[in-house]
Amino acid sequence: MKTSSVYLLAAMAAVSIHMQVQAQQERVWRCGNEYTNNATVAQQRGCKVMEGGNVTVVQGSRPVAAAAPSGGGAVRAPAGTPRVESVDQRARDGEARSVLESELKKAEERQAQLLRDYNNGEPEKQGSESRNYQKYLDRVAEMKADIARNESDIAGIRREIGRLPATR
Repeated sequence: MKTSSVYLLAAMAAVSIHMQVQAQQERVWRCGNEYTNNATVAQQRGCKVMEGGNVTVVQGSRPVAAAAPSGGGAVRAPAGTPRVESVDQRARDGEARSVLESELKKAEERQAQLLRDYNNGEPEKQGSESRNYQKYLDRVAEMKADIARNESDIAGIRREIGRLPATR
């Protein structure tokens, strides 16, 4: 039983050595930005033998060039989408503008109320806040965050309104 395992280990070692020698004998040629291990192709193209180290080549995909929008920056709808008449589109744009303007008005009114309540960082203390100053500080910090969030909302609504076509 010991002799069979010794023979098995010897055979595995021989196979391993053979594979290492074979891997070392396999040559890789560089042909510009391409690599090959085919000697005849390398000779035909005049490629150079790569020395030392392993070569790993990852096949990539070519980037698809984005089509430049024609018509002065107008964005086109994807193929297969139904065409909307210009009168209908103007009506939709007008409706979108009115919705955004009403949202902007609500956000600006809310901002004014938040600023009144904030009172330049010194809002009125409520109930238990006179005894627990940390509660007061937490509420002031929350009010400040609400004001910043609402300012961001207002800026976003204004950007959306700016993206809409001008009214005629």
